[in-house]
Amino acid sequence: MAERSWVPDAEESGFGIEHLPYGIIRRLGEPPHLAVRIGDHALVLAPLAEAGLFDSVAENSAPLREALHRSCLNGLLELGPDVWSALRGRLGALLAAGNNELQDTGIADSALVPLGEADELLPIEVGDYVDFYSSLEHASNVGRLVRPEGDPLMPNWRHLPVAYHGRSGTIVVSGTPVRRPLGQSPPVNPDSGPSFGPERRLDFELELGFVTGSGPDAGEPISTAAADRHIFGFCLVNDWSARGIQVWEYQPLGPFLGKSFATSIAPWITPLEALLPFRVPGPEQDPPLEYLRIEEPRALDLELEVALRPGEDAEETVITSVNARRLYWSAAQQLAHATINGATVRAGDLYASGTISGWDPGSQGCLLEASRAGQEPLRLPGGIERAFLEDGDDVTLRGSGAPGDDRPALTLAEVRGRVEPAA
Repeated sequence: MAERSWVPDAEESGFGIEHLPYGIIRRLGEPPHLAVRIGDHALVLAPLAEAGLFDSVAENSAPLREALHRSCLNGLLELGPDVWSALRGRLGALLAAGNNELQDTGIADSALVPLGEADELLPIEVGDYVDFYSSLEHASNVGRLVRPEGDPLMPNWRHLPVAYHGRSGTIVVSGTPVRRPLGQSPPVNPDSGPSFGPERRLDFELELGFVTGSGPDAGEPISTAAADRHIFGFCLVNDWSARGIQVWEYQPLGPFLGKSFATSIAPWITPLEALLPFRVPGPEQDPPLEYLRIEEPRALDLELEVALRPGEDAEETVITSVNARRLYWSAAQQLAHATINGATVRAGDLYASGTISGWDPGSQGCLLEASRAGQEPLRLPGGIERAFLEDGDDVTLRGSGAPGDDRPALTLAEVRGRVEPAA
């Protein structure tokens, strides 16, 4: 059973004591505040630190107090897994039913903010952003579209987590409108040149990302066994894609303008510790090289979905339902591969899984797959069809972990974005 909190309705929300995701909020007329989410409230942490409620978390409480006064999570990320775990444990105790420590300080009413009274901001200052290609189903589905007569997977795919470096400067928080990008698209016939204009094949991508703390000194590689000490937490990610631009530019060096215009992430980062009860064995792999082997379950049993509302007054329709446990390459393997060459890891780096898809109809994590590159548009209520996104479309990514004998229900913070016309 879920542990009870004195915060009203916390357990029923999927944001109970066992969850406690971190984010940044801003009330009207105030600077940003670092907070944890409990139910439909945000608990601002700096006043609690000033009241001495976190003095037991670390031998020297000054760095933590300073980190909790910042307007992003990066300072907390730099403090490492021992502080993360101790702070999480302390917060759980302070929020548990029957514990009146926080109320007795007299700051509970001002520190506990209803989410309806605050804006949710980008939670981290993103250093580097890496986007993987870790779903076997997605890679195979796309491969069959672009290489119908050949092997859908490239020869390297089962041997390493394929990825590219994205653009951290265009990562935005959920709710930020996404402007349709301009760019070049492929020639319509061999005798013409490329066209230029608004992207006609705009797409979403359903992904699960993780945020890191500081890496080892001097770019020392991170093993799969040590990955947990560098992964702070997870969040949903929508890596918006301009398919026309992408197909024209991606050879020979990979994605560029087709991926760099917008990436949306959730405002709340779910701590890794909250997801440990949801770990399950992942898909069977071809035996990878030694540095990519894992000795324990690392897949995450999380139900994911994408809802599309084609216009402000239209009905929302769930068009994708899939489970994250299907990912072929785990976060631990992704981080181990990203650092095997000595590449550094910094607090606030974001690594995304790549599109998460399944084999069954309705389990594809992007419209490129779901509509078979526009050949079979999705049929929505009211006779509406979508091959790719149109201006005014609203896309929402959601995720949850179902309760079990040893775990409570957990809800991931959603990611929402509305498509706006090109400039």
